[in-house]
Amino acid sequence: MYYFACMPTVWTTTRHRIDLSAPQVMGIVNVTPDSFSEASTSLIVANGLQRAQIALDAGADILDVGAESTRPGASPVSEQEEWARLQPVLKAILSWGVPISVDTYKPAIMQRALDMGVDIINDVWALRWRAADGLNAEHVVATHPNCGVCLMHMNGEPATMHISPMEGEAVAPVVAFLAQRAQALRDQGVASSRVVLDPGIGFGKTVAQNFSLVTGQRVLLELGYPVLAGWSRKSSLGAVTGREVGSRTYASVAAACLAMQHGAQVLRVHDVAATKDAVAVYQAVVAGGDLAAGD
Repeated sequence: MYYFACMPTVWTTTRHRIDLSAPQVMGIVNVTPDSFSEASTSLIVANGLQRAQIALDAGADILDVGAESTRPGASPVSEQEEWARLQPVLKAILSWGVPISVDTYKPAIMQRALDMGVDIINDVWALRWRAADGLNAEHVVATHPNCGVCLMHMNGEPATMHISPMEGEAVAPVVAFLAQRAQALRDQGVASSRVVLDPGIGFGKTVAQNFSLVTGQRVLLELGYPVLAGWSRKSSLGAVTGREVGSRTYASVAAACLAMQHGAQVLRVHDVAATKDAVAVYQAVVAGGDLAAGD
């Protein structure tokens, strides 16, 4: 069953009206030290730029740049260090002609990135963060004239969410939370066309809960917003395949295909080329079905 055809077809962002009539591949660009905890900022930036170029060359429709890891158990990064990593990468790639998303929850980082001209704020905290100086993320996005935003559901916080996952079924509380966050933006005058929702695969949820959110996307879609699916290399895929994180490309693409089949219009991935191939095949299947239905 395909839910995709009846969903919104445009995501309004700062510089681009992103066409969602076909699934969009958002390439993950991590500007983080990975396994090299003592890596210099300059090396981190250079590696981030290389990742961005690889994702673009592979056909990414959107680049999602993040300078602080939000994986389970991750330690926070200071605002100063996050911006020192982000700023030179953004400066280099904003001229590439592709929509640029910044993965951050810090209001000051959002403001600086938007001032540079980035298109989308992708926030795992769904704009709930308020800084010590009173600046809050919701206000930053709501007062921008047209930036796009992705609101994600997270149970707990990155440092501890893997220790105490959600209890019970996941779909209803995830949908209720995202509905409330989207309504909060509407109340401040943010157009619905600027908003995409992410159920937050792997963010404080059990393996079973994560997989239930694939078929549960149909309930989330009833809110009337596009859905972003972020299954790439997640631990739930390792749990069912037995594969380590670097060997989950096939499982990630399979999950992306299922997410597309259940209506996801944005796919946030590490393996851009493989996912682009999957999208091409998916579109051919849907087009073939449409032609057959018209015979």
